Amino acid sequence: MTSQAAQSKWRPYPQYKDSGVEWLGEIPAGWRTRRNGTLFMERDERGYPDLPLLNVSLHTGVDIREFSSNKIEQMAEDKSTYKRAKNGDVVFNKMRMWQGAVGVAPTDGLVSPDYTVAMPNKKVYSRYYGYLFRTSLYMTETNRFSHGIVPDRNRLYWDQFKQMGSIYPPLDEQFGVVSWLDRETAKIDALIEKKRRLIGLLEEKRAAIISHAVTKGLDPDAPMKDSGVEWLGEIPARWNLLQLRRVINKFVDYRGSTPEKVPNGIPLITAKNIKMNKIDFELSQEFIREEDYNSWMVRGLPEIGDVLVTTEAPLGESAQIVDPNIALAQRIILLKADKVRITNDYLKYHFASSSGKSELWSRATGSTALGIKASRFKETLLTVPPIKEQQMITELLDRETLRNYKLVSKINEQINKLQEYRTAMISAAVTGKIDVREVVKEGGIV
Repeated sequence: MTSQAAQSKWRPYPQYKDSGVEWLGEIPAGWRTRRNGTLFMERDERGYPDLPLLNVSLHTGVDIREFSSNKIEQMAEDKSTYKRAKNGDVVFNKMRMWQGAVGVAPTDGLVSPDYTVAMPNKKVYSRYYGYLFRTSLYMTETNRFSHGIVPDRNRLYWDQFKQMGSIYPPLDEQFGVVSWLDRETAKIDALIEKKRRLIGLLEEKRAAIISHAVTKGLDPDAPMKDSGVEWLGEIPARWNLLQLRRVINKFVDYRGSTPEKVPNGIPLITAKNIKMNKIDFELSQEFIREEDYNSWMVRGLPEIGDVLVTTEAPLGESAQIVDPNIALAQRIILLKADKVRITNDYLKYHFASSSGKSELWSRATGSTALGIKASRFKETLLTVPPIKEQQMITELLDRETLRNYKLVSKINEQINKLQEYRTAMISAAVTGKIDVREVVKEGGIV
């Protein structure tokens, strides 16, 4: 939803005036603009090691940091250098404020020495500025005041921050805007969370269908036999239960070395790229030189249909290759199926099933991150129906997967529109493009 569409639902202020600030344009007649240096003072106080640690996130603003007890002990000596932020102070990450790494401290706490703490004056409600500073308009202006050797390393220092102009509504309207936005964003957030839960349920249903199909088959009246494996139970009598090494012609494992990475070239598929049974090139964008490709991929070239399985961080994600013009990184094993015994499509669904994942995890090792050795990986068990039955199973699962994908895509589109509307609504409210005073009074939220 565009900003104009969001604004059309609400009334504008009766009168506007030129703000004198280019990026702001017109503001309500009763509002003013002020430099940040008149609204905030820098707080640089050290020596409060007993306060909780706070974090500044691009997504959630300022929140309390969660650490393991070991990590806290390791940081104990360093906490003396951390800055104190008091409840209601604005805190921003110098290097990332232009991306939205700013928020309001929810409690007294400690922040990194690299962060800036801004204490509001008595006529400033900091939560209003917590909303304002995270709008795209303000982030663009922040970037203009930031300096760095390259744009990605831009930093906003206090001397630049205090020179920046901000909107300055009357204090009661600052409170009103925040109260209204808290209420309206909570409604949108609840709806988004409900839709995300629905996606989760759809994915659970899809996973259950896959798991049943690759362990019990499609015929409910088929004769069954004991698999001899406690977690698997009975399987169709015509099926075999085999170790993975019995149905794979070649395991291609690139663990033990790392290729030289370059800005452009052949896409390098890492464990990060494999998610939800697909190769997602957006999740990690790394490349190797074209002239290095043959020497790097000497252990085995990928072909359409080959199956990839991650062996660590995370363990058990899988995908099927649709474009062979890729290189493979560590923590991925490429499987070339024995097509007489098993189809690539069925193998893909085996690793997508909860039974396939559980079998991997049961043989994995590691205290902090689970991983599986190549020898143990080859010993994992899978059910192997006759080829014709494998084809019937994969045809059904392809249809179910496509149906699921369309439903999930539609819900994600709805979530994106809600998020766009939320963003536009916040921007319109904090810049005075919509007048929420009457709505606030009617709702009794101030």
